[in-house]
Amino acid sequence: MHPNALIDMSCELLRAVLQLDTPADSVVSAFFRKHKGLGQRERHALAETAYTVLRQRPLLQHLAQSGSGPTERRLTLLAWQGNAAFLRGGLNQTELQWLEQVQALDKSSLAPKLRHNLPEWLAQPLLERLGEEQFWQLAASMNEQAPLDLRVNTLKAKREEAQAVLAAAGIEAEPTPFSPLGLRIHGKPALSKLDLFNSGGIEVQDEGSQLLALLLDAKRGEMVVDFCAGAGGKTLALGAAMRNTGRLYAFDTSGHRLAAMKPRLARSGLSNVYPAQIAHEREDRIKRLAGKIDRVLVDAPCSGLGTLRRNPDLKWRQSLFGIKELQAKQTAILAGAARLLKPGGRLVYATCSLLNDENEVIAEAFGAAHPQFKPLPANEALERAHVEHADRLVEHGYLRLWPHLHQTDGFFAAVWERQ
Repeated sequence: MHPNALIDMSCELLRAVLQLDTPADSVVSAFFRKHKGLGQRERHALAETAYTVLRQRPLLQHLAQSGSGPTERRLTLLAWQGNAAFLRGGLNQTELQWLEQVQALDKSSLAPKLRHNLPEWLAQPLLERLGEEQFWQLAASMNEQAPLDLRVNTLKAKREEAQAVLAAAGIEAEPTPFSPLGLRIHGKPALSKLDLFNSGGIEVQDEGSQLLALLLDAKRGEMVVDFCAGAGGKTLALGAAMRNTGRLYAFDTSGHRLAAMKPRLARSGLSNVYPAQIAHEREDRIKRLAGKIDRVLVDAPCSGLGTLRRNPDLKWRQSLFGIKELQAKQTAILAGAARLLKPGGRLVYATCSLLNDENEVIAEAFGAAHPQFKPLPANEALERAHVEHADRLVEHGYLRLWPHLHQTDGFFAAVWERQ
């Protein structure tokens, strides 16, 4: 394909992504379905260029002002993530000179908002929470691509065995530093071509998400509920921890998300999982289980701001008003889910948000309103689940994972035991 044709396609994709009315990954998937003839390298260049613009939108829009021609073309040239020599083949002399000048600029002298590339309403609380040095480390880590983490399905393979199978296929994987079930890969190999993947031996799951499942410490023969199961990454981890015994209910309000779990569930070899769509946390099906459940995981609907390395559009699609709406939901869901537990049962509240408002604030309000739930320090729960260096993952008794410190997505979790 001629460089200019690919640049034009990049402009088309950018226009769609920058409308910010639909999640970027859905826009990119739909774009590739429309352009089926694109090769792997071309897809990678187009997708990563779009994501780079989303990650660094304020900076790139500022730099683009000095050029000429359509804005999307200027943004594409600045953010290009494919072969640089190939790109230059599609540029005229003026564009080449402009690009060289912009690339030679010292970015460190620019205004803070052009360097951290976060909306002010998000930057401010993170700066207050982390302090200057760590805030800038976090901002830099958010602009990087996330590695690919896998969870080894211990019903089918040991971690060392899975690592060896991947190595034989030319895929270098290293054990995750905290989760005893994880392997980390740099790059994006085609896992769907591997028997190990298709037979359910490995699942794609961020190490932070693996730690949330380990925190629940589900045991053989128990009754367990994954209250906001989504596409089921944690559900599958819990089912394997239960050694495919007992009953694991996977509830979600979205039938679409639960449907996405079906192929993963089929691969996993689990038969103890019962997915069910619910309308809300107060419906009869939930009431019938009240006081009968050993462990409940509430991976609550949240802003998703801990996943900005993967979903950079979220920082432009979320707002303070949206956070307030989410807090009301989080409070109601946590209170509803807590009713399921029997005495001695364990409750975990988790989000993939970085904000205190969705995390500590919700957990502390729940604890104050429910004195029968006794907080359990997250490091104790993690150590019992054979998690390495558990103390490094915990702040004030809560699990607190940060991309710049732990190389995971940003996660929070609080643990209680019902008295």
